[in-house]
Amino acid sequence: MARIIGEKYKLGRKIGSGSFGEIFLATHLETNEIFAVKIENTETNHPQLRYEAKIYRTLQGGHGIAYNRWSGKDGEDNVLVLDLLGPSLEDLFVYCGRKFSLKTVLMLAEQMITRIEYVHSKGYLHRDIKPDNFLMGLGKKANQVYIIDFGLAKRYREAFTHEHIAYREKKNLTGTARYASCNTHLGIEQSRRDDLESLGYVLVYFLSGSLPWQGLKAATKKQKYDKICEKKVATPIEVLCKSHPVEFASYFHYCHSLKFDQRPDYGFLKRLFRDLFKREGYESDFVFDWTVLKYQQAQKTKTQAQSSDLPQASRVTSSRAMPVHTEKLKGVNDAPYTAASYLAEVRERKLYNLIRPDVDMQHRSSRAQNLNSNNLTEKHTMGNAAVPSTSVALPSAFKRDFPKAEGTDEAANVDQGNGERTVSIEFHGFGGI
Repeated sequence: MARIIGEKYKLGRKIGSGSFGEIFLATHLETNEIFAVKIENTETNHPQLRYEAKIYRTLQGGHGIAYNRWSGKDGEDNVLVLDLLGPSLEDLFVYCGRKFSLKTVLMLAEQMITRIEYVHSKGYLHRDIKPDNFLMGLGKKANQVYIIDFGLAKRYREAFTHEHIAYREKKNLTGTARYASCNTHLGIEQSRRDDLESLGYVLVYFLSGSLPWQGLKAATKKQKYDKICEKKVATPIEVLCKSHPVEFASYFHYCHSLKFDQRPDYGFLKRLFRDLFKREGYESDFVFDWTVLKYQQAQKTKTQAQSSDLPQASRVTSSRAMPVHTEKLKGVNDAPYTAASYLAEVRERKLYNLIRPDVDMQHRSSRAQNLNSNNLTEKHTMGNAAVPSTSVALPSAFKRDFPKAEGTDEAANVDQGNGERTVSIEFHGFGGI
């Protein structure tokens, strides 16, 4: 018999796990909507879920914040029910060959800075800024970046007086070592400047494909932390950013200039990248790298399918890459398959499974196969730009290791999910759980 959470949510399959518990799909009994459910046993050594649920409630209503549908105790477990989101930026990064274009990075950067600014405006530091903790939305929100996982978040100012926390040293490393700020490595209490510096490392990682301190070998975790710290502190900003526009070095210089309790000028940082975006002549069409790649794969599959229908003598094969004109993507509904349209198709067929693209695209209905660039998109806006939905649902977005609590032997997550891996973009088939 299926487990019912909070008298409303029917628990489905497990889609992820970590040190803070496990993640499942769940169906609302009345609306049949699908949600993500985080479950943590109350007997765990360092329970975090009730704390994270509290932060989600505090952040409720902000753009790029998953809605806390229900939280509480269910039997022997703490439970948090959240909106289901799409793939993480780490998953999409791997899917795109471990490199993002400058255009994609700049489109992401503005949203990511805005998400961090919002969390800070509510009095909290995130303290674990990394690609795994930013997810794309689904459906109408497919181009919106979400920030998640607040298990390591910390209030940096008092709620009513807004008094800033005190400067301290000799603190344990909290967060993910690869993206942690220099001051965090040195044991200095984190503040707003550290979240932003971590974001800088994420952006350079996206552009470069790696960071100089990746892959360092050590006998113990502490020794590895120390090696990462030494390499990071010893790497000049100009060297770190040598292959990239000067704005990225300017970003780091600004973050390093901030005092412990100083409020960052988020607008300045966003303008820095926005001006670069305009100078490069990019258009705010929200055609990300994964949009183009997905479109190429769909077109290639469509061509192969059409070729297979031709008489044997008339078939022509070619190994040339297919050119992509991004203007064709601007009106494409999720370019060309949206999670929403696919879920609708799955519901019609009453299926429940996960389908990989290489299999999925060969078995779609004729209706889905005939989608093309003449489809109208549901428009979304950021600034004044029309935004086509381009993201896809990816179960592995929830399959990540969660950070240990501060004060444990593994206070920092070093190189979680950082090995070379192949990602197949998958779709959730939600016909019911």
